[in-house]
Amino acid sequence: MASKPDEVRDGVDLTNLDQPLFDGAEATKRDLVDYLDAVHGRILPELRERPLSVVRIRPGQPKFMQKNVPKYTPDWVKTVQVWAEASKREVSYALCDDRRTLLWFANQRAVEYHPTLMRADRWDRVTHLVLDLDPPQGETFTMAVQAALLVRQALTDSGLSGAVKTSGAKGVHVIVPIVDTVTIEDAAAATRAIAARAEKLDPAVATTAYIKEDRHGKVFVDSTRSGGATIVAAYSPRVRPGTTVSFPVSWDELENVSPRDFTVRTAPALLGDRDPWADALPAPQDIPEDILAEGRAIPVARVVAMHEGKRRKRAREAEAKAEAEPTGDAGS
Repeated sequence: MASKPDEVRDGVDLTNLDQPLFDGAEATKRDLVDYLDAVHGRILPELRERPLSVVRIRPGQPKFMQKNVPKYTPDWVKTVQVWAEASKREVSYALCDDRRTLLWFANQRAVEYHPTLMRADRWDRVTHLVLDLDPPQGETFTMAVQAALLVRQALTDSGLSGAVKTSGAKGVHVIVPIVDTVTIEDAAAATRAIAARAEKLDPAVATTAYIKEDRHGKVFVDSTRSGGATIVAAYSPRVRPGTTVSFPVSWDELENVSPRDFTVRTAPALLGDRDPWADALPAPQDIPEDILAEGRAIPVARVVAMHEGKRRKRAREAEAKAEAEPTGDAGS
């Protein structure tokens, strides 16, 4: 017999609300539920009509990403079928379009919310470009901020504008809304061009090197978020110490914040009645032709890295083989 829920909201049974969320969370499951409920009017526009992957964490277990909805998902949770080429099967993604669905996910201990860049009714278009600023290991958020400012300058020089948020982890995301006439291929090309322009502005800070060993302590300006990729939504919590939140920040404030400033316990009071992400996002923009032309000439980073990785592996194997072979005995 099912245990009695601690609470019911919007028809959703909420259970075990006073359990710790995860080790180091500094928050309970109730804190997660209360936070997501408090910001539902702000986060739902980021999730609505987009196939959703979530990161869940059960007590005493490692976190895991869930794409396919479980069999026990209520029939009122909207879903969309997507063919997954990698696994050669249909994946049933949730569409988190309303408060009830969001609360159900919260009760499932879904901490992180990663929507696709496209909407379920328009698979041939992404709605925005993403520049993901990934700093090297350590306390390097200030480096990510420096790289984000380079991206902003590259955008300004290109006649574009974007909004910025903390990733909720150690990095920064710059989001550039685009018009729906831009193809997925051209959106990817534009992202590559902007990343390359940011790198050129200060190559001592930023790099577009996809292979980690080639970054040499610089911030990786990741231009590979395109097509079917996802990104953690603005206002989404993260499975990180303190249960930090991916939080919108104005460009003027960016140099004065830290990821730990924004958690499920502190963010609602910081927001008040505001929706700074909706306020910061510019209207969808056309991409200038020179950006597209430049980006089309830049190879796709993942493909280049794959071929380079294979080349380096062959070189290492050849070197190891040469070292293992006997050199011969000069006195024989």
